[in-house]
Amino acid sequence: MDDVKTPSARDPRRLLKRMRELMAVQENAQARLDHLTAMIAQEAGWDVCSIYLARQSNALELCATFGLKPESVHSVRLQPGEGLVGLVARRARPLSTSNARAHPAFSYKPETGEEPFNTFVGVPILRGGRMVGVLTAQTSQERQVGVDEIETLQTVAMVLAEIVASGDIVEAEEMAGLDVRQSRPERFQGGAYSGGVVQGVAVLFEPHVESTRLIAEDSGAEEERLDTAINSLRASIDEMLDSGRIPFGGPTRDVLQAYRMFAHDRGWMERLREAVRRGLTAEAAVERVRNENRARLMKASDPTFRERLHDLEDLANRLLRHLEGDGVHMSDLPDNAIIIARNIGPAELLEFDREKLKGIALEEGSASSHAAIVAKALRIPLVGRLEGALDRAENGDPVILDGEFGILHIRPQPDVVETYEERIRLLSERRLSYAELRGPAVTKDGVRVGVHMNAGLLIELMGLDEIGADGVGLFRTEFQFMVSETLPRLSAQAAVYKSVLDAAGDKPVVFRTLDLGGDKVAPFAPSTKEPNPALGWRAIRMGLDRPGLLRYQMRALIQAAEGRPLQLMFPMIAAPWEMRAAREMLDREIRHAKHAGHPIPSELKVGMMLETPGMAWALEHVIDTVDFVSVGANDLMQYFFAADRQNTRVSDRYDVLSPSALDLLKRINDVCVAHDTPVSVCGEVAAKPLEAAVLIALGYRSLSMASGSIGPVKKLISGLDAEKLGTWLASRLESPADSLRPLLLEAGEDAGLPREAVENGRAI
Repeated sequence: MDDVKTPSARDPRRLLKRMRELMAVQENAQARLDHLTAMIAQEAGWDVCSIYLARQSNALELCATFGLKPESVHSVRLQPGEGLVGLVARRARPLSTSNARAHPAFSYKPETGEEPFNTFVGVPILRGGRMVGVLTAQTSQERQVGVDEIETLQTVAMVLAEIVASGDIVEAEEMAGLDVRQSRPERFQGGAYSGGVVQGVAVLFEPHVESTRLIAEDSGAEEERLDTAINSLRASIDEMLDSGRIPFGGPTRDVLQAYRMFAHDRGWMERLREAVRRGLTAEAAVERVRNENRARLMKASDPTFRERLHDLEDLANRLLRHLEGDGVHMSDLPDNAIIIARNIGPAELLEFDREKLKGIALEEGSASSHAAIVAKALRIPLVGRLEGALDRAENGDPVILDGEFGILHIRPQPDVVETYEERIRLLSERRLSYAELRGPAVTKDGVRVGVHMNAGLLIELMGLDEIGADGVGLFRTEFQFMVSETLPRLSAQAAVYKSVLDAAGDKPVVFRTLDLGGDKVAPFAPSTKEPNPALGWRAIRMGLDRPGLLRYQMRALIQAAEGRPLQLMFPMIAAPWEMRAAREMLDREIRHAKHAGHPIPSELKVGMMLETPGMAWALEHVIDTVDFVSVGANDLMQYFFAADRQNTRVSDRYDVLSPSALDLLKRINDVCVAHDTPVSVCGEVAAKPLEAAVLIALGYRSLSMASGSIGPVKKLISGLDAEKLGTWLASRLESPADSLRPLLLEAGEDAGLPREAVENGRAI
């Protein structure tokens, strides 16, 4: 011991430097922990230093000590909440007392030989917000423990957390049964947003700071890095808010306002700087403060504290990205990578190496999110609403992602792996059987049904022939706009549309004009805060009110056609006058192209997306204006039932197979047939085999869906007796039942349904 320095006068940076040197030494796990406790005690001026680590039973085991009896190591265990050590673990915050025996939580363990020691201080050892142990220090002298001393121990505990979670500690025989690194199997139930089942390894999109980057070489330089990153973070948040727009993929304005407040919080800033001054790197300082916030706020019962935690977590991750650059390098994924993230934008998703990326697991997300749409396009399983997955996973963990039922398994047990391997084999065989159905889809009783693909990316069209689609029933044009910081130039738009037509070859493509607004925001467009965006200023409403944008796109589509046939349709038509106005605008652009001497489409077909109940009842008044109708069943049904399909509290309150909904869908088809106008159904309703069977029985002869659903639907069609099912339905559309689904599943093959449709319907 140094005989002149008090503990508060010690330099924590010297201690961290010695710890870094110790980490490079090859020695067994117990020797490393023993050396650590001795080093901490000697450098910080304590009589005793001990490390207690968590067991799988949540007990705390004394795993190393300097100053207590050596024979107590691995023999003393404290039950959850027992003693001063247990109190530190339960509260997830430091505790100090000058008279340990007088504290009401004191628990006497005579085998440790701690009788001579009075002053006690304990700090939690946190990793990823999880309690993995407690670091304690004691002296025989009764005295007040200084703030600097506690700060030093917290800084040491930050580094210690990574040391005890390292491979040699975790795998050591004497450490068997410890719970310092995530090891238990975990199962999360979320939402299935892109189908498929995959096995792989976890890659955290917001990973822990690696142990090799915890201790600073130069604290002054690290503080400068921290200040630079914070200023950059603040500037980026201010720019997003003050510019009057929020870039696509970013948080909402309310969350950014919270970010701005937290980013300027002096307490948060000072805690970061203090951690750096004590010898941590800037990244490690962010990780330490984040761990402390997470451990405390996760214990709060008030949900508002949980909301604050999400803001602080995201802010810390943003700051780490400003410090480190990309975080996860998109091209450096391991084979069979399954990304686990809080959320992800479509542009980020597209940057990953698609040969190695096998799945996406999100703590947030929704079925209608742009990431989900892109994942479907790339045929990558995606599961969302997996709250807590990031805290429970480690990089490299074996995982199974079930995009059919919305399940994530982390570190699955052997029987779970075996079950899923069999499922994956069966799914692979089923896909091979779908590949045999590349020809026209014809029902058992001879009805020809067109099966088309929904797409939004050029890459999707590469598999058009492979999956057996008759064409592209919906090409979403907004992605090009949402990932661009500026309005795409006419030539850039035309180049994309031309590439789509070239890739489709002789198969038809229906382009949907821009469906911006609501949750689809383009960086260059002004954001508007509306109380109900789904019913607000979006799609054709935006196009008619800001005609320059829509006319520009029409001009690009005409140019891209290069004299070939062109089909386009307008979204969210809610009144006949809107369709007439849009058609008149298109006719003007055709005249403009003729006048300028540009080639015009050899055939022009103009359609309308029918997505509102009001338009369904006014269809006769606009049918002479359109060449075809596409029923946007997703929006139509949620507006019909006044229930947001993305709101889990109300999304299960309606069923498309209810008599009232089917009656509406039948009416739309009847009007179109009466006027000899082609009609199709587009969206999730058409993609489900049972619902697809009912649509065909109602008279629809064209369906459009995500590429992954084409095989199952074509399989359904091949075994369907459309006339028999139509007869069965006709007598039940007046039924008072809430849904015909149970009756359909019960009738099964007697109603003309193939067995696959019945089995699929029961599984949902």
